Amino acid sequence: MSRGPLHASPGKTRFDEIYDAPDPRAYFRRLAPLEYEIPHHAQEVFRHDRAARAAARGPGGPVTVLDLCCSYGINAALLNHHLTLAELYTHYTGPAVADLSTGELIAYDRAFYASRRRADASPVVGLDAARRAVGYALAVGLLDEAYAENLEHAPPSAPLRRAVARTGLITVTGGISYITHRTFDALLGCARLPVWVSAFALRTVSYEPVASVLAAHGLVTVSDASRAYRQRLFTGPAERDSAIEQVVLAGHDPAGLESAGRYHARLYRSRPR
Repeated sequence: MSRGPLHASPGKTRFDEIYDAPDPRAYFRRLAPLEYEIPHHAQEVFRHDRAARAAARGPGGPVTVLDLCCSYGINAALLNHHLTLAELYTHYTGPAVADLSTGELIAYDRAFYASRRRADASPVVGLDAARRAVGYALAVGLLDEAYAENLEHAPPSAPLRRAVARTGLITVTGGISYITHRTFDALLGCARLPVWVSAFALRTVSYEPVASVLAAHGLVTVSDASRAYRQRLFTGPAERDSAIEQVVLAGHDPAGLESAGRYHARLYRSRPR
C-alpha cells in the first residue's frame, strides 16, 4: 500500500494515520479487521517472477528488486523470509511487542527477521514517500536501501537513480491507487538493465496509463482479466458503493467480487519485447 493520498480512488477510505508511523504496529492493528491480504497473494507471484528474471538474466548475482510504495517493508519481509502475512499480523498485534518502545521493537525485529532469512534472499530497494516507514524497514534489515521520495512531484535523487540502474524487477501491491504513470516513467528512465514490472492494481483503477508508459520504455504488459485477487473488506456501505461504481466505469463486472464486500485487484506483468 502506498504511503500517502496522492491520487487515491474516489470514495476510498484514507488511512493516513497508519502510513507513516515510527513502526508498523498500528498499521497491522488497523488493517487486521479489514482482512487486508494482497501481500499474501503477491508473495508467491513475486518469488516466481524474481526467479524467472534471474533465469532470463543468466549467470550472475541475485536480482535486485525495487518495491514501489514499500511502506514498512512488508513485501520484502515476505519475499526474503520464511514468513507468511498471517504470521506478521500475529507478530505485530500480539502481546510480545505491545509494550516495546519503537527502539526496542527495532532491535527485536532485527533478530526476528535475521533468524528467518531465506537462502535465496535478494537485495531489495524500497521507495515510498513515508520517511518513517521506510526508515523502520531499513533499520530492521528488510531493505538494503530506502528512499523516501515522491516521484509524482520531483525527479529521483542521484542515489535513487543509481539504485534503479541496478534493478531487475519492480514490484508493487497497492500503490497504483495513489501514484500514476509519472512515477513509472521516472523509474524506467533510470534503468540500465532490462527491467520487469509485476504490479497488483485495484480493479477500481485503470492501469492503461501505466501500461502505455511502460510500452514507451519497451515493455509489453499482460494480465489475466479472469483472475482477481482479494485485497480487503470495505470499511462500510459508502466505500462499497463507490468501488462498485468505479469498477463499472472501468468496464469490469463487480458481481461476486466488489458486490460481495471486498476490493479486488488484478495482476499486471510487464516484460521487454
